Amino acid sequence: MNQKTLSQFTGIRQANISKMYYEETKWIEILQINNLCKVFNCTVNDLLEYVPDIDTEK
Repeated sequence: MNQKTLSQFTGIRQANISKMYYEETKWIEILQINNLCKVFNCTVNDLLEYVPDIDTEK
């Protein structure tokens, strides 16, 4: 699926989808996550991964 089609299905601006794709997004609204899960028939865990910060003060 291309970004334009995903934008049409989710209602998320194509520019925002592009930022998500290139990992340039600073935040994602809950509604956007919900719409992505609906389109891809998946859960939040399929979309997001928690990566802890590297603790530099050890």
